Amino acid sequence: MKKHVFIIGSKGIPAAYGGYETFVDKLTEYRQDKNIQYHVACAVDELKESFTYNHAHCFNIRWKKIGPARAIIYDWDAFRYCLKYIKKHQIPDAVIYVLACRMGPFFHNCVKKAHKLGAKVYVNPDGHEWLRAKWSMPVRRYWKASEGMMVKDADLLICDSKNIEKYIQETYKEYQPKTTFIAYGAETSKSVLKDDDEKLLGWYEEKGLKAGEYYLVVGRFVPENNYETMIREFMRSKTEKSFALITNVTDKFLNELKQKTEFDKDPRIKFVGTVYDQELLKKIRENAYGYFHGHEVGGTNPSLLEALGSTELNLLLDVGFNREVAEDGALYWTKEEGNLAKLIEEADELASDVITSLGYKAKERIREWYSWEYITAEYEKVLSR
Repeated sequence: MKKHVFIIGSKGIPAAYGGYETFVDKLTEYRQDKNIQYHVACAVDELKESFTYNHAHCFNIRWKKIGPARAIIYDWDAFRYCLKYIKKHQIPDAVIYVLACRMGPFFHNCVKKAHKLGAKVYVNPDGHEWLRAKWSMPVRRYWKASEGMMVKDADLLICDSKNIEKYIQETYKEYQPKTTFIAYGAETSKSVLKDDDEKLLGWYEEKGLKAGEYYLVVGRFVPENNYETMIREFMRSKTEKSFALITNVTDKFLNELKQKTEFDKDPRIKFVGTVYDQELLKKIRENAYGYFHGHEVGGTNPSLLEALGSTELNLLLDVGFNREVAEDGALYWTKEEGNLAKLIEEADELASDVITSLGYKAKERIREWYSWEYITAEYEKVLSR
């Protein structure tokens, strides 16, 4: 008998961007259990026909233009669609898997209706969304309250980080939440581009970079990813290498950083825009001398996994999320003044065999615990039981 799994909360597949979108894309692409039938909610401006992608039934839900609340309404509309579909097709024992804790006030009622139809409701609680600096205080309070409501009523919480699972268990112990840990995944293959590929060389020339002569960061341009610390410390260091930042800059935060650090006076600091060509991005990672990771909010971070799978030398902010993933396959820094600058100078002097050894350990971590094949198999065990 088919096991029907409805996934809501991502913007849908095929993935154009975003962690949740990539996760759903890979979960359906690497499906091994043919008895699992995925149904995936996709956000659209105008309603269109359902379609099939990676053997998944993709249903469209209107992404209503109603301000900040639209993601909450989108999840609620998608959940109601799932309930109608389950009822119409008389599907026994379905699972509705909700990504992120946005729909708190509606959640209790939705779960009650799902249970009446014999369905279970699972939740992925994401990272600490309510800590993100981009949200105003009222929005942060909403996220925190919504998280509590959803933890209370979920049949199972699938956490993509052991640190998030620990946080859920400790913060909401009065609800006795049922949790499990399944990480996010990463690709382990090398880029198809060669070192002399014209596309790569053209990009290097345009950005003023050379293979093996730059440190790199790839990530969302938000304060909690510690751009200020990384830039300030890089400027303090005596390294002759460049610092390439692949990110979608916003003028407000960029000007704020410029005022605080005066990075525009240091020619080593290069904001190089975004790179949407995945093979090119992979090659840029592979050719970096080192990779910085400053994320301190969230669970298992996709850009960290990609860096560990591609870049030999990784310099990570020393927080639980990052140590949990990389273990002894990386070097660690703190936000203490001078700490990262000193580490950069030490990294510049590392013997090639030490860098190779770190790269090997990092890639082994990814291959063994974070490959999409492994992550998909772990999900299928939980979803089909």
